[in-house]
Amino acid sequence: MESENVPFQESGKADIRTYDDIRVLVDRFYERVRADDLLGDIFEQHLAGKWEPHLEKMYRFWQTMLLNEHTYYGSPFHPHASMPITAHHFNRWEELFKQTVDELFCGMVAEDAKNRALRMSLMFQSKLAHYREIGGHPIV
Repeated sequence: MESENVPFQESGKADIRTYDDIRVLVDRFYERVRADDLLGDIFEQHLAGKWEPHLEKMYRFWQTMLLNEHTYYGSPFHPHASMPITAHHFNRWEELFKQTVDELFCGMVAEDAKNRALRMSLMFQSKLAHYREIGGHPIV
């Protein structure tokens, strides 16, 4: 039997399988982000009064990425282009995301989530470096 067909892994944790799983992951992750000494203030500054719409967008983003249910339409990079963030911030973001996934889930989709987060972080860092180097901004 393939591991993707097993509802519970040896750890006793299930894999990410449903929209409700996505909500649990996103909510727990952003609880950590908001409480984090490095990231909390930056996120609060940009999302004050807009947390609920942001979370809804993140549910749809990860639902699209991980469950192959296309509900997210947008460009995730653009909102980050003007934020005062560096590799240090991305490394902490990745660390919190990985910790959250590992705390809650185990399986192929959970591993995919961590891999996608790492690739997205690296891509965002590369794009930010490029725009900062040329002194430009991405086209909306």
